[in-house]
Amino acid sequence: MTNKTAATRYARALLDVGVKEKANLEQLSQELGEFVDLFTQHPSLAKVLLNPAVPVQRKTAAVNELLQRATPTPMVAKLIALLAERDRLVLLPDVLASYRERLLDHQRPVAPSRCPLRWIPRSLAASSRASAARSTTAASRASSNA
Repeated sequence: MTNKTAATRYARALLDVGVKEKANLEQLSQELGEFVDLFTQHPSLAKVLLNPAVPVQRKTAAVNELLQRATPTPMVAKLIALLAERDRLVLLPDVLASYRERLLDHQRPVAPSRCPLRWIPRSLAASSRASAARSTTAASRASSNA
């Protein structure tokens, strides 16, 4: 599984839990973004937490300390702690990007259909037959003119 795929799964899980728990989805995005910003604001922190040579127990302890100080919502805290326990903190920027993308999709209104779904296959079939008939007629005219 690629990092992007794994990040998308974590993002989907966070959004699904947020929707189910009726959480403030924008706040989840903001809190996750703030944690990601810690890595860019403090390169030495990123160097330690993203280094595969550092034992997972030390990373988990450091992340737990950060979470106690930052006090994010329980959903975000659990996700970040889980990523630390699994030594997957490197996924955080991709998780954030995927979460924000999914959040936009979730918030986008769905346009109502102009016709019931049961009519769509017939209308598509009818338009396909008409299009095929026009193509056949045009092709036969072109061959007779040649």
